[in-house]
Amino acid sequence: MRKTWLAAALFAAGAFGVTAPAQAQTTLKMAYALSATSHYGAGGEAFAKSIEASTGGKYKVQQFANSALGGEREVIEGLQIGTIDLAIVSTGATLNFVPETGVFDIPFLLRDLSHARAVLDSKIGQDMLAKFPDRGIVALAWGEQGFRHLTNNVRPVATPADAKGLKIRTTENPVHITAFRQIGILPTPMAWPEVATALQQGTIDGQENPLSVITSAKLSQMQKYLSLTGHVYGPALVLMSASTYGNLSADQKKAFDQAGKDSAMAMRGYVDNIEKTGVEQLKKEGMQVTEVDRAAFAAAVEPAYPQYYKKFDQKLIEAIRDTK
Repeated sequence: MRKTWLAAALFAAGAFGVTAPAQAQTTLKMAYALSATSHYGAGGEAFAKSIEASTGGKYKVQQFANSALGGEREVIEGLQIGTIDLAIVSTGATLNFVPETGVFDIPFLLRDLSHARAVLDSKIGQDMLAKFPDRGIVALAWGEQGFRHLTNNVRPVATPADAKGLKIRTTENPVHITAFRQIGILPTPMAWPEVATALQQGTIDGQENPLSVITSAKLSQMQKYLSLTGHVYGPALVLMSASTYGNLSADQKKAFDQAGKDSAMAMRGYVDNIEKTGVEQLKKEGMQVTEVDRAAFAAAVEPAYPQYYKKFDQKLIEAIRDTK
């Protein structure tokens, strides 16, 4: 009887030894600043579905929206030390770690969505992604936010003169700050989680963001005027901790690379949709929408370009401009 019991116990232990690895599941933390219903949320959900399907459920992604794990700078630092596995962030944060990514934030450099996507998908954009591993981060793909527009509570803005003197929240992005100062705007760098309170208290007059953010963050409840300036294209980045990525097999790395691409495509799809519907939605929610003299804004920013040529490679800027 004892031998029979022992054999059964050993068989059970052996069975568990075989099946346990197949059942083992790893949950990864993904962080982003916006809501789960935003374009970042769409990207996060697409990533989670892609990686769970391609790895047979071995990897699950737990999403932390609304800056639950900190602002973008803190999230990137978390990627570097391995306390956060995945993130979707703006270049407003990455330029502090990979300064070259700031070139895409130069105002009026990228003409429209098709031009921006062509640049990011080209060697120019892919070479930029390859710079991240040196900083302890793997850049899986370029996501998207869309073109940034101006909102405020003081007056309609149709020309650069209308914008002068407005206190506008910006990201901690010197490329943007230089441009706003050139126009006569008073840029106020501020972390995103602080913006709603600052708008409600009147600490700032307004902010600037793509329609994808303006709609998902319900800024129509806090801002009266929207000006369709389209002054800067906003890329996003799907990032992964180098330590987490480094522990993957070659096949798993391919799966995560593909999940990054799927995430990016979901963000682009969200932006395409909101570009068609967002303005009408915001009008219905009570915002006064103004078409602007975009050429006048571009001309107002032009004197800042010599500073951009010093900060970034002028040949790179021209190559981006010339991309078809």
